[in-house]
Amino acid sequence: MEVAVLDKKWIEEHFETLPLWQQSAYTDFAAMVADEANTFPCIPARKGFLSNELRYSFIGDPREEQSIKTLALCLKKYNKWSQTFGKYTTHTVFFKTPNDMHKNFEVEDYRNLFWSVLNNLTKFDDVDWPKEIPTAPSHHEWEFCFNGEPYFVSCATPAHKLRKSRHFSTLLMAFQPRWIFEEMNDSTVFGRKLKKLIRQRITEYDAIPAHTDLKWYGQEDSYEWKQYFLSDDNSSASKCPFLRMQHSLQKNKEH
Repeated sequence: MEVAVLDKKWIEEHFETLPLWQQSAYTDFAAMVADEANTFPCIPARKGFLSNELRYSFIGDPREEQSIKTLALCLKKYNKWSQTFGKYTTHTVFFKTPNDMHKNFEVEDYRNLFWSVLNNLTKFDDVDWPKEIPTAPSHHEWEFCFNGEPYFVSCATPAHKLRKSRHFSTLLMAFQPRWIFEEMNDSTVFGRKLKKLIRQRITEYDAIPAHTDLKWYGQEDSYEWKQYFLSDDNSSASKCPFLRMQHSLQKNKEH
């Protein structure tokens, strides 16, 4: 099992040795994030890509347990060194997305799959949930945590069409460590300016308005889980599918 957390330089130097689906995923990502017209809405992702602060992992079919095990090991490896990668770092994960998924999966199928990946990941998490992060997703300060690290997780899929900022050629999950938002938040001038600029770009980039669920972390009416996976319309999921608390209760019963 290859546990690889790669940087741009390594991928570009070894590009020809990568399986074709990995070559395609990386090429598509580079073309999207660093497009010449500079229209991609997530400015930190663009900066992180160009300055080689992003890290990448290629994972197998997300429906297979082996893929989740590999993802868990990659996240642990990333977490160990993430503080040294730069202030715009993100762990970008490309999943192998077979033809049957491309043909048959709609946005809701990908949503269910996304949450099943996060739920299954927690089975390989042997570190306690950070004390400062609530365990209930219904709390406005909840964030997904793994290996003791809180992450904002965003997802892009082949099925998203109108919300182009959430469209990608494979299933893509981006794990952003919470600490990168220390300067990028509502309490800093930089953060407020950045948000305004990102919103402006989303309006121009997507075929529909920015989703109403997009808010600052910690706002009373903001729920991180709603922002992880956005619909391709303006609808919003009513209940969080994250089951870590149930898993914990189950574990305790078994012991």
